[in-house]
Amino acid sequence: MTPRTGHRVAGQAGNASAKNRKSRRVAHKITRSHPYRQTMELIDIGANLTHRAFRDDLSRVLSDAWRAGVDTIIVTGTDDQANEDAQRLARQYPEQLRATAGIHPHHARHFTAASEAFIREAAGGGGIVAVGECGLDYNRDYSPRPAQASAFERQLQIAADCGLPVFTHMRDAYEDFIAILKNHRPRLPAVVAHCFTGRRRELEGLLELDCHIGLTGWFCDERRGRHLHDIVHLIPADRLMIETDAPWLLPRDMRPPPADRRNAPAFLPHIACAVAAVLAKPAETLAAETTATARAFFRLDDR
Repeated sequence: MTPRTGHRVAGQAGNASAKNRKSRRVAHKITRSHPYRQTMELIDIGANLTHRAFRDDLSRVLSDAWRAGVDTIIVTGTDDQANEDAQRLARQYPEQLRATAGIHPHHARHFTAASEAFIREAAGGGGIVAVGECGLDYNRDYSPRPAQASAFERQLQIAADCGLPVFTHMRDAYEDFIAILKNHRPRLPAVVAHCFTGRRRELEGLLELDCHIGLTGWFCDERRGRHLHDIVHLIPADRLMIETDAPWLLPRDMRPPPADRRNAPAFLPHIACAVAAVLAKPAETLAAETTATARAFFRLDDR
């Protein structure tokens, strides 16, 4: 949801520190104890696996995710370098990973003709399953708002031209976001509001535009996400998807939490169970519904 500037992926080489190794053992132990592998198949629609937090143990992270029932992970592209890295990872792990390409609003001031050309080439060549992460973020305003709007519109145009869905970001910018999106929506095949944290009015506005909604560990945060419990029932089953936004947004109610406080795709079952509990439906049903929705949204069965 909110990539921190200056973070870059690196290769698998290098020895992790003793502290990191201990943290990963804890996370691995948690994952192996999951009872979900036999009953739930899940798709994490947004994980920042190009982040340096996964530099030393990505293979283990992916293995943990698989054991937890997370069969497919969409790796989010957020800037020029992350876009290249996300596609590289998708090529390296073709059975489990898919990639998006886009310029996050934090980096909108760096959106160039080269950025646009790269995204268009990736979209046209089948290297990505969606355009984004793109949108508006007025909470941080790391890029000037006019630059954010321009980059957002240009990426919506790319998605429309290439027939790809859009992976969007919106924070404290609903009015401008919905106005821009409304102008482009008729030409877009599908749109997801990634990491939705808004209120009822915002949710209803997005659903009126036939947008999909992505829920993260924010849903599990008793301080900031409780309001989502009151409106999640408004989301049709075929418009709801789930995601970790790893390494951020570790569910606050996880017990025990990983020692390093790093979120990971293996924790997606926790989010699925939390959402299912509020909707009063079996977790297996929620998993089947969100997985089917994600497969259709990203057209995974066609790739």
